[in-house]
Amino acid sequence: MSVLFVQLSDTHIREPGRLAYSRLDTAPYLRRAVQSVLSLPQKPLAVVMTGDLTDFGREQEYQHLAELIAPLDIPVYLMPGNHDERQGLRAAFPTHDYLGQGEFIQYAVTIGPVTLLALDTCVPGESSGELCDVRLDWLEQSLVNSAGKPIVVAMHHPPFQTLIGHMDKIGMKRGVERLKDIISRHPNVERIICGHLHRAIDVRFAGTIASTTPSPAHQVCLNLTEDASSSWVLEPPAYRLFGWSPSVGVVTHLAFVGPYDGPYPFRENGKLID
Repeated sequence: MSVLFVQLSDTHIREPGRLAYSRLDTAPYLRRAVQSVLSLPQKPLAVVMTGDLTDFGREQEYQHLAELIAPLDIPVYLMPGNHDERQGLRAAFPTHDYLGQGEFIQYAVTIGPVTLLALDTCVPGESSGELCDVRLDWLEQSLVNSAGKPIVVAMHHPPFQTLIGHMDKIGMKRGVERLKDIISRHPNVERIICGHLHRAIDVRFAGTIASTTPSPAHQVCLNLTEDASSSWVLEPPAYRLFGWSPSVGVVTHLAFVGPYDGPYPFRENGKLID
């Protein structure tokens, strides 16, 4: 099996020395995640970062982000989240031509046998997201252009309810029904991958699988009470890893960022260790 790409999301990088939520330095967490990716037994073809790259979309935050991901010696594909600022992102990464210069940051790139379609769900000044007709028209045409090829659609806001009440209130507000219709007509869409939730969540969606990924730093509290408070915890950080096998297609794994013990062998001298 070949490793197609790693998904990192919701890094929330601040200026050096500044703390997120007055408590958390997110930079060392991303630094450790980058080292974890570089240490994988199979080298991925790319890293896809699905939004909330910075905490406030400031120039110094993007400069810090660029320094932190510089050790990655594979293509890195960036996407905005509701904490980002499109022009600031473009200015900080001028060699990332795929970011374009249009109203939205949407692009199609090839990663091994898979085409990645990056879909912009952000609304300036709002925490929630949407998909307008312009963005969905682009998606529909891109899917037509990629007929018969395995597709992964990436976006920041998940197009589904997660049952985490305070996060669903700032989820996708518009465009979900048309998105479902478009995706359902293209069975070659292998996955819809999202950020925003700081947790690993998977659902069936329009004939495919849609998911969110944990943050390499802090996670949203797992509390399915509708009126649960908006809060975060330092559960073990993690990221998604997407592999490919011709006989299976896209396979998803959850990779945790250490430190942790192991690996240890199951067997010794050909026998299960007693």
